[in-house]
Amino acid sequence: MTTKTWFITGTSRGLGRVWARAALERGDRVAATARDSRALDDLVARFGDAVLPLQLDVTDRDAVTRAIAEAHGRF
Repeated sequence: MTTKTWFITGTSRGLGRVWARAALERGDRVAATARDSRALDDLVARFGDAVLPLQLDVTDRDAVTRAIAEAHGRF
């Protein structure tokens, strides 16, 4: 199986959370974003370095660029 890397927004709840958990459970890596990155602490505790929690407001274009760069650098 090939490991994939995902960049998923809105992972604190809803579909973003479902997609992030599913990807992590299959062994993939996830750059997980949320407005409050503390909401991702449980994913980090469970999946460790496979998840990169990022605080992000998707309406802030500069913040999006920085988050993508950070994810690319990590994974």
